Amino acid sequence: MSTDAIVLLKEDHKTVEQLFKKFEQAGDKAYATKRRLVDSIIKELTTHAYIEETIFYPEARKAVPETEDHVLESVEEHHVVVWMLSELAKLEADAENFDAKVTVLIENVRHHVEEEEKDWFPEVRKAMGRKQLQELGARMAAAKADAPSDPLALQSA
Repeated sequence: MSTDAIVLLKEDHKTVEQLFKKFEQAGDKAYATKRRLVDSIIKELTTHAYIEETIFYPEARKAVPETEDHVLESVEEHHVVVWMLSELAKLEADAENFDAKVTVLIENVRHHVEEEEKDWFPEVRKAMGRKQLQELGARMAAAKADAPSDPLALQSA
């Protein structure tokens, strides 16, 4: 039994939130730890955005035309996030603006996740039903392997 698409996306959200919390708990001078965590955040968010943009959003838009505004807003939020990710990929962890940039990234992503999970995932779940969401989840899980490593290679960039 494959994981349904919304459950898969929420699991990704939890994974990223755990990385955010570890970053927030790292000490001020824990540069190597912070660099490693940010590299993981970049990988996770790039993969997540890829499967949302290429598979989930188009299907959600088809199934629930009323979510079109949510989808368009989400893509714009991705645009902001992927540019921040591309900047963080090149920034040294001891740069004076590194922590500030990560903090703004975290705030943006948390806002995005909250809107998705509270506002429109329930609408999509109601419209699609279990079987369709499981088929979509299987496609999304398989597509993770195709995700680019460079955030700027995403559609939203």
